[in-house]
Amino acid sequence: MAKKEEKVRMEGVIVKALPGTQFLVELENGHEILAYLAGKMRKYYIRVLLGDRVTVEMSTYDLTRGRIVYRHKKGQPRPPSADTEKTE
Repeated sequence: MAKKEEKVRMEGVIVKALPGTQFLVELENGHEILAYLAGKMRKYYIRVLLGDRVTVEMSTYDLTRGRIVYRHKKGQPRPPSADTEKTE
């Protein structure tokens, strides 16, 4: 069986809402991508509004498109990134 491809996860802010549950998301690094809602978010009617902080999952093949997999709650502290390792 083929190995499942790795996904790139980044955080960003919703800049613009487009038709068909698509959104323009500005990532932490300043890039803007087109993202759509993941299936579980549609299923459970998770609402995403302008200004919401979200986690976007992107394929390594096309970094201009992605899917929104998580909406962060207001006032919730930023989770530690899985990429950064503690060196003590």
